[in-house]
Amino acid sequence: MRWGEVVKLSKSDVVAAFKSSPELSEHTAIRQRTLKTAIGCTGIGLHSGAKVTMVLHPAEADTGIRFKRTDIAGRGAIVPALWSNVGDTRMNTCLVNEAGVQVGTVEHLMSALAGSGIDNCLIEINGPEVPVMDGSAAPFLFLIECAGTVEQVLPRRAIRVLKRVTVTDGEKMASLSPASAFSLRFEIDFASQAISRQEFAVTLTRGAFKSEISRARTFGFEQEVAMLRAHGLARGGSLDNAVVIDSTGTKVLNDDGLRYGDEFVRHKILDAVGDLSLAGAPILGAFHGVRSGHALNNQLLRALFADQTAWTYTTVAPGSAAANGFAALPAPEPMVVNG
Repeated sequence: MRWGEVVKLSKSDVVAAFKSSPELSEHTAIRQRTLKTAIGCTGIGLHSGAKVTMVLHPAEADTGIRFKRTDIAGRGAIVPALWSNVGDTRMNTCLVNEAGVQVGTVEHLMSALAGSGIDNCLIEINGPEVPVMDGSAAPFLFLIECAGTVEQVLPRRAIRVLKRVTVTDGEKMASLSPASAFSLRFEIDFASQAISRQEFAVTLTRGAFKSEISRARTFGFEQEVAMLRAHGLARGGSLDNAVVIDSTGTKVLNDDGLRYGDEFVRHKILDAVGDLSLAGAPILGAFHGVRSGHALNNQLLRALFADQTAWTYTTVAPGSAAANGFAALPAPEPMVVNG
């Protein structure tokens, strides 16, 4: 996908029950946001390798983020972007509705929507996988900035974490703890010398997602390509949409090198932002991941919502410590992304 292919276009049952916060009225809370106008792009699926066209549309308040498969007729074409609809988590996060209709590799787009403060959006897509673009969230952030955002009437709901929730799988761990804003800390450790051990932490205050996280690309290893493709994965993967490490584990094969010195761990945070946005509302809490991936991120949300004492819905007041993390992006400067 190249920038010249991005085309600007003309113009429920997905949100869980909402308990309003007693200390804030709807007149003092931050409002929900959607896109100002529709905008679309064309690209290829990372795993399917198929060409796909996608259009992001404004949506009514309290409808959340929903995908609509335009190649499928009827009500079964709607796939709500919720943790409870996550099916396959092999190398991506794939949503599946009750009719068995799928939309895969949603994590980078969901991350961009969350980082932009978008609560409601209808995403029309003519295939089973979101286009990979350049392997990061930056192209989707660019689309959202071009479309613009608009405030809606209803207050934005947030999920306040009330106590620590942890899930583990061997050496892998993911947790959510109480905090006044949404922050993420991630640790990875690979045998590959090109990656090795990396750790990064960020609080998603205004502008932090764009500057610190959005451009980090997905990554993989040269020796795994044949195996992945034999299992129907990574058929659209290339040096144009992923960071690839050579068979010795010591060298990045991309001519342009890395966008951040620790791009690998930053991409894991980007994935986590997208996976956690499937909670259906912004999270007020601190995420900590150690070698976590899509499967464990989803298990964390399932564990959180399974414990009614671990969370509550609330609203966020303008000017509070949490507000910056949920505010819409400021007027953007032009974004330049190598793709």
